[in-house]
Amino acid sequence: MNVSSAQSGSRASPGPWRVALRSLGRNPSAMTALMALALITMACLLAPFYAHNVARTDPFVSNVAGTVVLGGQEVDIMQPNDNPLHLGLSPIGPTWQRTYLLGADSQGRDIAARLLYGGRNSLLISSCATVLCLVVAAMVGIIAGFMGGLVDTVLSRLMDIMWAVPVYLFAISLSIVTVNSGLQIGPFVIEANNLLIPITIIALVYVPYAARPIRGRVITLRHAEFVTAARGLGVPRWRIVLFDILPNITTTLVVLGPLIMAMALLAESALSFLSIGVQAPAASWGTIIQDGEGLIYTRPMASIAPGLAIVAVVLALNILGDGLRDALDVRETSRRDAG
Repeated sequence: MNVSSAQSGSRASPGPWRVALRSLGRNPSAMTALMALALITMACLLAPFYAHNVARTDPFVSNVAGTVVLGGQEVDIMQPNDNPLHLGLSPIGPTWQRTYLLGADSQGRDIAARLLYGGRNSLLISSCATVLCLVVAAMVGIIAGFMGGLVDTVLSRLMDIMWAVPVYLFAISLSIVTVNSGLQIGPFVIEANNLLIPITIIALVYVPYAARPIRGRVITLRHAEFVTAARGLGVPRWRIVLFDILPNITTTLVVLGPLIMAMALLAESALSFLSIGVQAPAASWGTIIQDGEGLIYTRPMASIAPGLAIVAVVLALNILGDGLRDALDVRETSRRDAG
C-alpha cells in the first residue's frame, strides 16, 4: 500500500452535522425557503434605509394632509372615494414608485415602509419567543424524561393542562392581563409596551408543543447503553445530562425551531391584530392588517401586503423545517446515500 492510499484510508469521515448540511444543500425546496427567509429578513433590517433614503417618509407620523409628486404632478395623499357621490376620503393606492409603493393607510402613512418596520418586530418577537420556548421546553423535557417517577408525572400533567387550553385563548388571556398593567417578576417590572411581554407569552404558550417530543427523546436516551454504562461507572447525573443527553437532543431542537417560529409568528400576528400584542407606536404585521381592515374594499393592499408577508414567512419556515427533519434523520440520509 502506498503512502497516498494509506492517508486516504485513514482520513476521518465527515461528522453528522456536515453530512446533514450536505443533505440540506441538496434539497432545492429547503434552500429556496432559506434564501427567501434571508431576503425577507435583510429587507426588514434595511427598513430605516428604505424609509429615509428611498421612500423619504416617516412611516410613524400621520400625513393625512400631505401630498406626493407623481408623474410631475402634485397629488393629495387622501383622495375622494370612487363612489358616485364621492363622499369621504380614501388614501392613495399603490403608485408602484419609490414613494408610496404600496399606497398609504388611513393615516396617510407609507404602507411599504411600515411593512418593513413591522416585519422587524414580527420576526424579532417570533424568533426570540422560539429560542425562549425551546430553552424552557428543553429544561422541562430533560427533567421529566430523565428523572421519571413523580417528577415526570407532575410535569407531564402540567403540560397536559396547558395543552388542553386552546392556544389563542391562552395567549389572549395572558395578554389581556398584562396589556394594561405590564408584567412584574419579583422586583422587575416590564412595561406594557415592552416587546418582552409578547415574547414571554408566546414562548410559554408553545412550551408543551416542544416539551413533549423532547421528553420522549430523553426517555429513549435514558435507557440507551452508553447512559447505562455511565451510570454504572458512577458518573454524576449532571454530567450525564450535560455531556450525553443534551448533545443528543440538539437535532430535535433544531428541527423544532422553524416549526415553533412559524406558530409563534401566527400567534404574534393574531395578538397584534386584536390590539393585545405589539402596542403603538410600534408596528408589526398584525397591527398593519388591523390598520387596513377598514380599507379592505377600497385599498385592499393595506391588508393584503402584510398578510402575504406572513404567508411567505410561515410557508418558508415550514418547508425549511421539513428539510431539516429529512437532513437530520440518519436513516433517511443513509438510505439516500445508499441509493
